[in-house]
Amino acid sequence: MDFITHIALGATSGELILGKKLGNRAMILGAAANSLPDIDVIATLWLSPDDNLLAHRGFTHSILFMLLVTLLFSRVVILLDRQKTISHYTWFWFFLLQLGLHLFVDGFNAYGIGWFIPFNDVRFSFHTLFVVDPFYSLILVVTFILLIVHPTQNRHRIKLATLGLLISCLYLGYSLINKYVVNNELKNILRKQNISYNRYFTTPTPLNTWLWFAVAEVDSGYYVGYRSVFDKTEEMPFTFIKRNEHLLVGWENDHSLQQLKKFSQGYYTVELQSDTLVFNDLRFGQITGWNNANARFSFHYYLNYPKENLLVMQRGRFANWNKQTLESLTARIRGCKQNE
Repeated sequence: MDFITHIALGATSGELILGKKLGNRAMILGAAANSLPDIDVIATLWLSPDDNLLAHRGFTHSILFMLLVTLLFSRVVILLDRQKTISHYTWFWFFLLQLGLHLFVDGFNAYGIGWFIPFNDVRFSFHTLFVVDPFYSLILVVTFILLIVHPTQNRHRIKLATLGLLISCLYLGYSLINKYVVNNELKNILRKQNISYNRYFTTPTPLNTWLWFAVAEVDSGYYVGYRSVFDKTEEMPFTFIKRNEHLLVGWENDHSLQQLKKFSQGYYTVELQSDTLVFNDLRFGQITGWNNANARFSFHYYLNYPKENLLVMQRGRFANWNKQTLESLTARIRGCKQNE
């Protein structure tokens, strides 16, 4: 999730655990601890863009890192707290919960998170929340603001923090229900259209959990399309996109390509744009693809121009967005097809 969401989540949960004993300091410590795994962003200072893709949400987002930091921080804090107002046991669970919440919530995005690094480098992605989901974030941010404006002695602070966290959890559950519905509909539609696929995934489109980007993999490429939870018909148009593996002849031993294949979890295509060989990671969807079936993919990496990839994760998410883009997204969420 985005940085603001982690701060609000950490502050709210910090209030719930230690607010009565530390006041607003519990929120500050919670926000800092919950944000700690994202310290891996400093790797951008020395790593190449392709290596940084796997460094982010790598070891600092692993269960091992979570346990080591929890043990270290809880021990350091108890040594610094001469009055021993809070037990070592409480501090341990405070840091464990904060770091665990960060790792858990990040798993809901498409990026992928290495929970078992360094023992296993498999990345986990639930694909149920867009990295910036205003509905999920707003719940926590509003709760955070209300806690700031309420005096530390206010007896409703704990109830407020509990309510904010409960509503955010319900929203996560709601996103899982939407994904379950869309996945079932997708599998039925693929079967009716006689599309035999190897594997598939669905991921939410930007800023919502109602319209989903769907990808079904076959041997030579992918069938991609969009499905809203509000779609009434059992029809779903697909666009077939070739993987174009032949364009990678001669690139087999390229380090960047190997890193990108690993990062994409095998969901990729390659295309030649003029003199540029472009690697697309399908997991991040298309740039306003609900409005244009042939739109380019949000994540596109220029293989033969590596220096042009410094902003590879940011450049496609909201490229060319305007009022019409939001209107078309809203219409498609409601179940309206293109040009309706």
